[in-house]
Amino acid sequence: MKLPVNNTRGSVVREIDVRDDVFARRQNDAVVHQVMVGQLANRRQGTAKVKTRSEVSGGGTKPRPQKGTGRARAGTIRAPHWKGGGTVFGPAPRSYRQRTPKRMKRLALVITLSSKARDGKLIVVEDLNLAHDKTKDLMIALNAVGAGPSILLVADGASADVIRASNNIPRLKAIPSQSLNATDILNFQSIVMTEVAVRNAEVIWGGSFQRKPSPVPEVVAQGEEN
Repeated sequence: MKLPVNNTRGSVVREIDVRDDVFARRQNDAVVHQVMVGQLANRRQGTAKVKTRSEVSGGGTKPRPQKGTGRARAGTIRAPHWKGGGTVFGPAPRSYRQRTPKRMKRLALVITLSSKARDGKLIVVEDLNLAHDKTKDLMIALNAVGAGPSILLVADGASADVIRASNNIPRLKAIPSQSLNATDILNFQSIVMTEVAVRNAEVIWGGSFQRKPSPVPEVVAQGEEN
């Protein structure tokens, strides 16, 4: 697959060959959905908490006599049906964490990258060497290449001043290529990657997932056992 490379003035300077297993993967909505649900669940704090009738302060004294008032029996003012009483079956602190296989997360990432590339929302820039490394200059460059209105900037090889300038732009997030994830790719309309970031992404996310290789047993030649 080929992707056009733009300069900061918005002109296409050349095309580069990119790996099909990173930028031309077939769409698989089921995998992307499962990975996104897992990533969003893992971001939840799970700290919601309400008090039950045993945890609410007060209510230790019977509010009125058992008989003689003509009213309903009541043993505590902290019963769930009383104002200010405890909550029945309310939320309690819990973990929403889901374990997603690494291969599935990796597959969802390259699927979403490929989807952006097919839709023309993946923009490759030659570099981000700006004249003054100011927010205004970065905005001019991003507008020139047609990025927006929300931008995920993968700026490997850019200076720290460019990254700092990007912090002042609303609806823009700057991350390195090793921090790419399917949720961020789908949440932003345009993905702007430097050419260095494209090559780094191919190295990091391309190919088949390899576990740590098991040690190869040493082969002993015949006649050397003793």
